[in-house]
Amino acid sequence: MTAPNRNALWARTFVDELARTGIDAVCIAPGSRSTPLTEAFDGHDDIETFSHLDERSAAYFALGRARRTGDVTPIVCTSGTAAANFHPAVIEASQSRVPMLVLTADRPPELRDSGANQTIDQEKLYGDAVRWYKDMPEPEATERKLRSLRTTAARALAEATGADAGPVHLNFPFRKPLEPTAVENDIPDGLSAEALDGRGDDPYVKTTGGVPELSEDNLRKLADELTADRGLIVAGPADSPGFNTEAIAALAHATGFPIVADPLSGLRFGGHTRTTTVLGGYDAYLDERVTDDWPDPEVVLRLGASPTSKPLRKYLARTDARQYLVDPAGRWREAEFTATNLVEAEPSVLAWRLSQLVRNRPDSEWNQLWTDAEETHWDAVDAETDAFEGRVAAAVSDLAPEPATVFVSNSMPVRDLDRFARPSTKARTVLGNRGASGIDGIVSSALGAGSATTDHLTLLTGDLAYYHDMNGLLALGRLGVDATIVLVNNDGGGIFHMLPIEEFEPPFTDQFKTPHGLDFAPTADLYELSFESVEMDDFRDAYTESVATPGTDVIEVRTDAEDSHRVRDDLRKRVVDALTD
Repeated sequence: MTAPNRNALWARTFVDELARTGIDAVCIAPGSRSTPLTEAFDGHDDIETFSHLDERSAAYFALGRARRTGDVTPIVCTSGTAAANFHPAVIEASQSRVPMLVLTADRPPELRDSGANQTIDQEKLYGDAVRWYKDMPEPEATERKLRSLRTTAARALAEATGADAGPVHLNFPFRKPLEPTAVENDIPDGLSAEALDGRGDDPYVKTTGGVPELSEDNLRKLADELTADRGLIVAGPADSPGFNTEAIAALAHATGFPIVADPLSGLRFGGHTRTTTVLGGYDAYLDERVTDDWPDPEVVLRLGASPTSKPLRKYLARTDARQYLVDPAGRWREAEFTATNLVEAEPSVLAWRLSQLVRNRPDSEWNQLWTDAEETHWDAVDAETDAFEGRVAAAVSDLAPEPATVFVSNSMPVRDLDRFARPSTKARTVLGNRGASGIDGIVSSALGAGSATTDHLTLLTGDLAYYHDMNGLLALGRLGVDATIVLVNNDGGGIFHMLPIEEFEPPFTDQFKTPHGLDFAPTADLYELSFESVEMDDFRDAYTESVATPGTDVIEVRTDAEDSHRVRDDLRKRVVDALTD
């Protein structure tokens, strides 16, 4: 490797090492202090660069790519508040265990705490949201420091992608010149080939990852404890890159337990649903008036993060079942505090191994309770004639092409998908940002996920999330990503109608629902996309036409949040009444 100065050598060496470990894409926000890193990434033939004008969008775009693939897409920015704009996405990556590598440029150490322009305290800027932080040494062309740099690249990726995946932050101080201009005697003669070019074509340090597994004795003990007539497998939102569906289905067959599948679990859709009992309507029928007449499950095996559905979480808290919380990092993700056992193991591997040992004879009446409740719920949904927001989520779930990646916003869209997306054999990868459950960065996350696959991409979002990240739409034309964006516009924070504060006026309308009255149609001209506003009854035809044609379409469906909540409540009441009768 050749370089005109030590900054360029430092950055090119680091980027070269990332490429050797398999990094093939990076998101870069423009800035001066990060010039050495930007130049090194841009000049590497094996790494695709995604240039973003806005740091927040860049970080969420990288988050979406990593959520879709399970692989790191590094993010690069200059010094100062640019790095602070990464923070929301760093928090989401940490909470939802998405691998991320944050590369921030910084001023040299003597300028810190000096009032120097565009200089803030970047030391451990993201606090405990990162798995590892390192303030990088100043660039220096010496054998030991270059070996250390390559080793740091390997360590950073290993920390970001382990069992407890998440963000890693490396802070790079650079002195001028930042550009790749020649500096005489900046790089000494006589540096070894290993220092300049690493160890052949291989990574300088190979990290052999592993997954936590139970010992044979503990595995057999757990298998014995799962021997029960009545049980459930509860699958919450999956950690990236998701569960092995065959492994979880095999365990469901061995135990005879139904799978209660969150829409973000990766288990609600796919071929396994032909032969496996997968439940998706539980949010409507897990009411105390129904389940008080049911026997409690004897055992519950819980996989993934905490479920989206509040009724499901409350139901599990009411039962006397032994609840086994399976977590590969051995961390607690159950806010009702009713789980009885924490099992530190990789869920899919554990499921395969248990499926070889457990042979239950399930209680057919127990399983029938759940399948009857499911049928009652879906019959009620099919019979509903009023227009409401849940119908949009159901249509997306039903009509998206195969295969499709569906990214869903927080607030009401993910809840509607949870209740109204019927389990099916269709090929769907459903993603969302449920780590911190914010509405920020949704558009950018979705487009990042779409950039990592040839699948069709649909984004199902609300109006506030769309507004909050409209600048993320710049990636459509700038980075060549296409999508169908379904915009459910109820003019404000519709989810607040679910809270008791709805009854208090003021302050409900002005301080919580906050209607904005915005017309989103001008985003068509601003971001060179197609925009169509349709009535609820016309949505299915508009969506079908959009997914069949190239380019990006925004399909806006204007709804009334209060009316939609009334329909949801009425539907739930009819289901509960039918089951209690």
